[in-house]
Amino acid sequence: MIDTTAAPPSNRILLLDWARGVAFVAMAIFHFAFDLQMFGVVAPDFTLQPEWKYFARSIASSFLFLVGFSAFLAHRNGIRWHGWWFRFAKIAGAALLVTIGTWIFIPNEFIFFGILHSIAAASLLVLMFLRIPWWMNIVLAIAVYGLRAWGRTDLLDAPLWWWTGLSQISPQSVDYVPLFPWFAPVLLGLAVSQFAVKFGWIEMLAVPALAGKTASALRFVGRHSLVFYLLHQPVMIAILYSVLFLSGYI
Repeated sequence: MIDTTAAPPSNRILLLDWARGVAFVAMAIFHFAFDLQMFGVVAPDFTLQPEWKYFARSIASSFLFLVGFSAFLAHRNGIRWHGWWFRFAKIAGAALLVTIGTWIFIPNEFIFFGILHSIAAASLLVLMFLRIPWWMNIVLAIAVYGLRAWGRTDLLDAPLWWWTGLSQISPQSVDYVPLFPWFAPVLLGLAVSQFAVKFGWIEMLAVPALAGKTASALRFVGRHSLVFYLLHQPVMIAILYSVLFLSGYI
């Protein structure tokens, strides 16, 4: 969710910032729909409809794809540990805050391994795949996705293993993004980045990303997506509650 390229501002691939910004806006739309559902403005199963479920999955996939894509750009000439540890600490710390906050306010469905947790884990695991050929990472991405479908077992039903996504149990959580199958888009993003660098296509992305104030705003959000992620739900919930309260709806 945050920029993992570790490149100086002058060398940033602005299109990636723009893509993160677009993904964040899409996520905010989904969360607003969820908030409407939570306050009873829409039907209780509103965001459980297929179109909303696929929308949510595409958003999570986009963020994780960008994690893999950016990882190779940052570390293809050697892992830059100092910058990596700093960013990893920020993501892991933010994930811990989300867990604590949701455990306090929604203990029955608190987030124990959501999108931030998955990004933190992926940021670590993806380092082991940087030297694997791009085509092999595609094969591994397919395998990771398939293992979720065909490799689930009750041997991993204990809560200790729910982060894997391979247990027969489907935990109750408002945001559950386990390693399987969600490491698949990370590997796919890594493979695409490797392919683009290998064949000299990456330069096509190193151009100003679109024009206009909207694109600039999206790039700003993309550069600071972790901060926006932590703040957007409390802000939206507070505003929505205030509007509904003042209008007499609640």
